[in-house]
Amino acid sequence: MAKGFGTDDLIACYRRGVFPMSDSRDDKFFYLVEPELRGILPLEKLHISKSMRKFINKSRYTVTFNHDFPAVIKSCATNHNGTWISHSLEELYTELHRNRTAHSVEVWDGESLVGGLYGVTQGRAFFGESMFSSKTNASKLALIHLVERLIERGFTLLDTQFLTEHLKSLGAIEIPQSDYLEILEKALGSEARFD
Repeated sequence: MAKGFGTDDLIACYRRGVFPMSDSRDDKFFYLVEPELRGILPLEKLHISKSMRKFINKSRYTVTFNHDFPAVIKSCATNHNGTWISHSLEELYTELHRNRTAHSVEVWDGESLVGGLYGVTQGRAFFGESMFSSKTNASKLALIHLVERLIERGFTLLDTQFLTEHLKSLGAIEIPQSDYLEILEKALGSEARFD
């Protein structure tokens, strides 16, 4: 799936509980995924370890929102040994960002981008797509700042798609897709603004 697939189609996918993936960076096509078990991070259950709290207090890193979306998505695509973010998907998400529907969190060490994440918003849901870190704890810091903003702005769902050990350590859980769809429906029932 790719030809003739636009940003409206992509948003429709999120609203019905599926998301796109490609097999490689240069893949011309992508497929839609609907996992039986869905990863979410309950916003009120965010876990920040003692060591991470110490790191935050001592860190010289700065965090921004929507400051350099293209750099974040490119870093997410190229900082992994194999990526699901094809060039065509990167273009779609970048267009969504221009439409203020996709957002990024950036972590900076001085002028250098050292971590970040991006995702898509609809209603009171944030669909986390990918994160990267080139320095220790940078992606965790981005996620912590994301959760703070989502709570502050009235969001109710942070979809992580899958559950990884990294996300589990921060409080993410797995729920059946049927439960996820119920939570999603409620989150889509009203609006919140990310920016």
